[in-house]
Amino acid sequence: MLSIAKRASLSKQTKCVRKYATKKSEYKFDLPSTSYKLHRLDAAPSLTTTATRDELVGYYREMTLVRRMEIAADGLYKQRQIRGFLHLYNGQEAVAAGLESALTKEDHVITAYREHAFLVSRRAGGNVKEVLAELMGRQAGCSKGKGGSMHMYNGASNFYGGNGIVGAQIPLGTGLAFAAKYTKSGRVAMAYMGDGAANQGQVYEAFNMAKVWKLPIVYVVENNEYAMGTAIDRASATPDFYTRGDYVPGLQFNGMDILASRDAGRFAVEYAKTHGPILLEAKTYRYVGHSMSDPGTSYRDRSEIQHVRDTRDPINLLRARLLDNKIATEEELDAIDAELKKEIHDATTFATESPQPAPKELYTNVYKEPVFIRGVEYSQSFHP
Repeated sequence: MLSIAKRASLSKQTKCVRKYATKKSEYKFDLPSTSYKLHRLDAAPSLTTTATRDELVGYYREMTLVRRMEIAADGLYKQRQIRGFLHLYNGQEAVAAGLESALTKEDHVITAYREHAFLVSRRAGGNVKEVLAELMGRQAGCSKGKGGSMHMYNGASNFYGGNGIVGAQIPLGTGLAFAAKYTKSGRVAMAYMGDGAANQGQVYEAFNMAKVWKLPIVYVVENNEYAMGTAIDRASATPDFYTRGDYVPGLQFNGMDILASRDAGRFAVEYAKTHGPILLEAKTYRYVGHSMSDPGTSYRDRSEIQHVRDTRDPINLLRARLLDNKIATEEELDAIDAELKKEIHDATTFATESPQPAPKELYTNVYKEPVFIRGVEYSQSFHP
């Protein structure tokens, strides 16, 4: 439930300007003038946008589910049920949910190590049970317990997972776009990176190649203001990442507003299909540290984090939009919260009780048989 103070701070961003009297209950909204900035583009998404009740409530459910999933993962890590690296997405939910809504399951998505939300948001993709099981290294995980936090995949939905090497997913995403153009599939690739990865050399080699060949790709910089523990103004010569493509057109959008995120995604996908690469910059924020080893408070004040929670939180912003315009009631949203709480509890139980991978999984999906290693044929006889 939102406090009176939080509702007041969010109210200016949530006003509905008109409700259409249709069976779909479509609502019309005016977004703030600061929602978008352009680079080498003649037009931007409209500041007046529409959404149905079902769409808005669906976004609320999706973002809340991801937030609760990440909170559960945080707890499991502290209980030593999850080992290794763990990078959480708290605060950035509107980016994955909004941009994903502009794609189909036939389109290609690849991202970095902060990836759990994308598997859940991906059309016909994974679910929370598979994510938590993977984080815990269990057989029921989306990568059969082999990938962990950094390497989650779902081939059925063309989700190519994360990458532990900073920026390495961008050349791979460019390759996916090349394949889409080469095969004339009509698909689009969307490749995500953080603001730290935006300083990597391979990123700009990929931009150049995509522009030369007019590949159907949307590059996305999730600017959460901190590259690991370094503020962007200390690590980047310019914080305007949407201009970094130079000859590649760019669009910056408010990544804390689900409607701005959704419309930026729709705009970019259509642009990429017709004109080639486009670079998006999502202005967002992460509440937690870079990873579980980072408390996230040594390089910023707690008051900064709280201020963002009070004034820009994507879930609270959408909740206020639903309540202020009487699109949904407190009771309805509270019921969704309760339902999701149970879903996370059940998923956690499922993951905890799932078996460990069998020893033979060390060898599956590693070599294509038959194969020779140092002159000796590798076969099933080598398996435990």
